[in-house]
Amino acid sequence: MTDLTVLHTLRCMGFTDLGRVASAAGLAPEEAESRLIDLAVEGLVTRVPGAFGGWGLTEAGKAEDARLAAEELDKAGARAAVTSAYTDFMVLNPELLDLSTAWHLRTVDGVAAVNDHTDAAYDARVLARFADLDRRVSPVCAALTAALPRFGSYRRRLSAALARGDLAETTESYHNVWFQLHEDLLVTLGIPR
Repeated sequence: MTDLTVLHTLRCMGFTDLGRVASAAGLAPEEAESRLIDLAVEGLVTRVPGAFGGWGLTEAGKAEDARLAAEELDKAGARAAVTSAYTDFMVLNPELLDLSTAWHLRTVDGVAAVNDHTDAAYDARVLARFADLDRRVSPVCAALTAALPRFGSYRRRLSAALARGDLAETTESYHNVWFQLHEDLLVTLGIPR
């Protein structure tokens, strides 16, 4: 049987390295690698070697992930709950986009400038707004996790990114985990991007 956990994690993250797949899937790197190799044998994932390499889904992998995610959703009888949570998430999504922009840019003398993070008061205000958004997305994550337990990793990962103050800089930033949750919702519900 195809491994939905690793396949779907890779689908939501896009082309990435083993460490990120393992972390997001909640697996030891050795276990994630073993599962990725099995998926590669099935023709569902591919690996590009080298310093800038990583794992990615094939077209067959994308199709199989969509099929498995829809099957999981229907077996759990969770379509209505996930659709409702998606609606709530989409209300918050524009705010996340605005906050990510505010973290990268700020107005200096009436002109938008790259935020060099030297204005501690400005950064603190943006961070406080992220914390408020995080508080409001928490019930959405809880509803998703109650409907399909695999959604539980997003709450943990968003909280960890916020605690680190990693809002929009790295591959494990709040913004990137949010993007992966958004992608997961779209794929799970079969909504085209």
